[in-house]
Amino acid sequence: MLDYVIIGGAQAGLSMAYHLTKMKKSFLVVDGNSEIGASWLDRWDSLKLFTPTEYNHLPGLKFEAKKGHYPSKFEVANYFKKYVKTFNIPVQLDTLVSAVSKTNSGFKVTHNHGETRAQNVIVATGPFHIPYTPPCHAKISDEVLQMHSNYYKRKEQLQDGNSLVVGGGDSGYQILNEISKDNPNTVYFSGDTNVKSLPQQFLGKTLWWWFKRIGFLSYNKYSWIGKMLNSTTQPVIGTDVKEILSRTNVLAVGRTKDALNQDLFFEHKTVGDIKNIIWATGYRPNFKWIEGLELDADGYPKNFRGVSNIEGLYFIGLPWMYTRGSATLGGVSKDASYLANVIGGN
Repeated sequence: MLDYVIIGGAQAGLSMAYHLTKMKKSFLVVDGNSEIGASWLDRWDSLKLFTPTEYNHLPGLKFEAKKGHYPSKFEVANYFKKYVKTFNIPVQLDTLVSAVSKTNSGFKVTHNHGETRAQNVIVATGPFHIPYTPPCHAKISDEVLQMHSNYYKRKEQLQDGNSLVVGGGDSGYQILNEISKDNPNTVYFSGDTNVKSLPQQFLGKTLWWWFKRIGFLSYNKYSWIGKMLNSTTQPVIGTDVKEILSRTNVLAVGRTKDALNQDLFFEHKTVGDIKNIIWATGYRPNFKWIEGLELDADGYPKNFRGVSNIEGLYFIGLPWMYTRGSATLGGVSKDASYLANVIGGN
């Protein structure tokens, strides 16, 4: 019987593993991937963090890179591997959890290798669970190559011809930027064209320096400022939205309404010559595998700063778990420290 099982081996799970190590708890980190850092390595090749090096440190180990550098996904994965080695964190890979249930003595964690027993469970699976694609995708001809942004790696994956990017968040605009650059074909865009974009540098300082200076990332979701920030559309960071949308080969077509074979119906027009579609349409949470868990209206676990309604069950790395930075590499440390203090006091 372990003291803890941590489900998820990315930044949230590793941050909690650090604290449990310091507290001399017996624990195991289980992760469904085949290597540490896989959740980052699975994203597109040109991905870079929005936060510079100095804001990406997990507890106990600095992210070794020059100040002001924006790390690639490969650098993040290597940092995680070094983190596990430095603190000798016990990790069991290729272990996909299918159920968590409360028992008289603690918890039973069921996975593809059997089951693991622990007195407590920390769920650190992050905010990205099930890639969401609008239902109309099933009506589109098989001749059109479709993929969710979760599976997009590089523009060489695409067929020759016109493309469509759906989704106006950071991922959508970064991918739109990449596939429209030096492309003789038309790239249609279906998403919010009024989204605000912020530069990574302002008046000689990084955007995150300013965020920290004004406390932007510290407002909690229970404060009136936090509630206001949580209800507004997040700006796109480090991508020049206006420049991308002004390119002669980029055509904004408004909201995607429906589809039938080769024809896609948008808010502003109907298009029938699209060869590729990248759905940067986000994810849906999935916590149905946790028995007896109470969820909120968005499908996330009801909790207060990671403490759930089930005794001994905790969460870390959820979006807006306490602040806007709760699900980020640079922001998870504060939540981990708080949760470690809660655990230590029990």
